[in-house]
Amino acid sequence: MCNTFVLIKTNLATQPIMKKLIVLLFFLFIGSHIHAQNKKWTLHECVTYALDNNISIIQSELDLESANIDGKDALGNYLPSLNASASNSWNTGLTQDVTTGVLRTQTSRNSSYNITAGVNIFNGLRNLRAMQRSKLSSLSSQYNLDKMKDDIALFVANSFLQVLFNKANLEVIQSQNEVTIEQIERTNNLVEAGVLARGDLLEIKATDASEKQRIAIAENDVRISLISLAQLLLIKDYENFDIVDDDYTIIGNEFLNKGVEEIIESAKQSRYEVRIAEKAVEIAQKDLEISKSSYLPTLGGFFNYNTRESDFERFTSFVDPDNPTITQPIGVVESTGQTVVNTVPNVSLLQGPPAPYIEQLYTNDGISYGLQLSVPIFNGFSVRNNVKRNIINVKRSETKLEQAELDLESNVYQAYVDAQGAAKAYDAAVAAVTSQELAYQYAKDRYDVGLTNAFDFSQSKLRYDNVNIELNRSKFDFIFKIKVLELYFGVPATELKF
Repeated sequence: MCNTFVLIKTNLATQPIMKKLIVLLFFLFIGSHIHAQNKKWTLHECVTYALDNNISIIQSELDLESANIDGKDALGNYLPSLNASASNSWNTGLTQDVTTGVLRTQTSRNSSYNITAGVNIFNGLRNLRAMQRSKLSSLSSQYNLDKMKDDIALFVANSFLQVLFNKANLEVIQSQNEVTIEQIERTNNLVEAGVLARGDLLEIKATDASEKQRIAIAENDVRISLISLAQLLLIKDYENFDIVDDDYTIIGNEFLNKGVEEIIESAKQSRYEVRIAEKAVEIAQKDLEISKSSYLPTLGGFFNYNTRESDFERFTSFVDPDNPTITQPIGVVESTGQTVVNTVPNVSLLQGPPAPYIEQLYTNDGISYGLQLSVPIFNGFSVRNNVKRNIINVKRSETKLEQAELDLESNVYQAYVDAQGAAKAYDAAVAAVTSQELAYQYAKDRYDVGLTNAFDFSQSKLRYDNVNIELNRSKFDFIFKIKVLELYFGVPATELKF
């Protein structure tokens, strides 16, 4: 009773502590859940997450793993082969005894066992060339993976900048609408005081309605761009996905001071498009060499160990102790007609059970070994046609390499011109905002003292909104096109500065 009481007392004392612990864990869980919902993604986090989870990158990684396995296959071709086989069968009727070779009519069980080793001594250098091809294929797959990572990083950056652009536009329209709302209140007071006509109030209200419509469209654009970015990252929680609203500055415009030829030469050395095409040419040439190997003879060696066992009854011979010899005629002398006889042991056969299993295995075994030479003489033109097809593939891959170099040069020129155009458009947008801001402030001051009507003020305000939106567009467009130029110059996608 004493021990029981103490136990109950202890449990009652720990209940408040347990309740506090449960409450604490509950609030920690809720807090972490809310934090996860309120998480905002940076550009670096988006790029890193995409590189780890994008389906296209995962597929490219699987292609690389497959190429590495092909390399192990090529290495395995140098090694000898070793195979074992076993069989156990039941036969009814006329059956050959696998241990004696005698045909007998009965039901029997036979088993056989084989171990065979083989080695390629010479096979037209296929193993060497297959190993070389596997290394080229693995390197090409690595280039494809790196290119895919660069492309995905650029796609993510473009989508991220699109979200920032839409958010910046929404902020511009919302801030201007706040001014419009203030003007509605001010205009209403002036109308009631008889200073302005009611038409001015209606014009301002119409401007407010138009801006609210533009706000709704801008909010929808932000939402759609966020969903597009989330889908690119394979994030399903669209409702809570958001990004950090940093004010990204223009970094990297010093690349515009470089000559386009310098960027082209750097792109040829660093871009994966040309490297992939170069490896495709080398792989096609190696395939051609492999196909030509079929013209050469092949030489292989083999070694086989086999044994067998059967449940056939065993026959053994013995000499009759009572009559050890018998005389048998073996012929006749032609000249005299005399019969020729011969004395032989009096041997009889005794039928008994089959020999023990292990005994049969080592008494019935055998070994075979040797060389096998195969010389191609005529094979229906298959080898020659295969060689011709590979020659065509080499020429095709060479033309693709030339096209890849031309496309790269064209793309670099296009990126360089686009970046220069984006720089000019951004400078023009900055100048336009500066001048339009002065015009808008002037119109606002005149409207506040009644020297201009609401329509002219609304038009000035609309122009100011539009130049701010164009400034945002040209800014993020310039940032993106500078990053494209940096990639062509050889800057890794993960090291791009924003």
